[in-house]
Amino acid sequence: MTIGISDPATELAAIRPAPAVPPIAAAEHLARLERARALAGALGLDALLIGAGASLRYFSGVSWGASERMVALLLPVSGDPLMICPAFEQGSLAAELAIPAETALWEEDEDPIALVARALAPGARLGLDPLLPFGWGEKLRGAGLAVSDGAAAIDRCRMVKSAAELACLAAAKAMTLEVQRRAAAILRPGIAASAVKRFIDSAHQAIGGGGSFFCAVQFGAATAYPHGLPGDQLLEENQLVLVDTGCRIHGYHSDITRTYAFGRVAPEVHETFAVERAAQAAAFAAVRPGVTCEAVDAAARAVLERAGLGPGYRLPGLPHRTGHGIGLSIHEPAYLVRGDRTPLEPGMCFSNEPMIVVPERYGVRLEDHFRVTADGAAWFTPPQESLERPFG
Repeated sequence: MTIGISDPATELAAIRPAPAVPPIAAAEHLARLERARALAGALGLDALLIGAGASLRYFSGVSWGASERMVALLLPVSGDPLMICPAFEQGSLAAELAIPAETALWEEDEDPIALVARALAPGARLGLDPLLPFGWGEKLRGAGLAVSDGAAAIDRCRMVKSAAELACLAAAKAMTLEVQRRAAAILRPGIAASAVKRFIDSAHQAIGGGGSFFCAVQFGAATAYPHGLPGDQLLEENQLVLVDTGCRIHGYHSDITRTYAFGRVAPEVHETFAVERAAQAAAFAAVRPGVTCEAVDAAARAVLERAGLGPGYRLPGLPHRTGHGIGLSIHEPAYLVRGDRTPLEPGMCFSNEPMIVVPERYGVRLEDHFRVTADGAAWFTPPQESLERPFG
């Protein structure tokens, strides 16, 4: 794909909506509840409390974000699920709820903590969603419940993706790669980073991704900052371009980064690109069931250190983890980082992005995603091959 050969109107007109992907079926939501019950029981818990956010969507289909008002699923190891919800939201809840559940409603002048406590026996062992507010946990403890971290049950369920989830993830990533390809085609001297972001959002809408979930567009020295710099930039000839963006399909994320040359860049940048690509490949090659997450991070860092980068997080080198889990959250457990000893299992999905930063000068990040298979790993998107032809 040649860079800078087209214009936004032409590229948007050429986009065709991607094939539709089925949403998660009701039967799968029920199977998730049973899996969570089994894991909670093995931990010696009596129930789990799952708050609004990605985990609530995973188990119940309710896609609401967290707020100061408690919206939560109380899932007993034995017994029917119970939705805790503000009374005025009852109709909206019923419209999204994908599982059979009783509902405990609370008015604005009532305490939802009391609803949770009344639904359980005194002293019940309650595993909390790790993203619930700390204050709620303390109030539940004060109400006589034995609260503890429920991540080993809640996050454990979400780490391993089903075939339906993999299909959603694959569709989102394919859409974003196509949007990335078309964004490269509209580049020209003087184009603002904000204009590229607007195009990417429109392209994500046109292809069926509902717009961009996020978008970072960085030129030149701004590529040395993993999450960019404030303000707008104008593209110049012979600059490095870094674009990091993604969308969602039924809540499942894409998150793809491409770094490429607009014109000519120094030989040093080409050398850095080659090391970056080798580190990404080494991380991918290290993946197989039973290997720990931190071992994948170590494989990428070994390549960088042999090239004289680092060690550790020292710059020039890799300032952050090699990758993150991805699903209904764009960053979710487990993580490809030193200290995360989670063993890999088939169905786990991760980003692979061992970015190289040369401080105040430039950065190169290639980010693709893979799923763990029975005997290794499989890419969702093909890795970038060169600075001049980022899309083959």
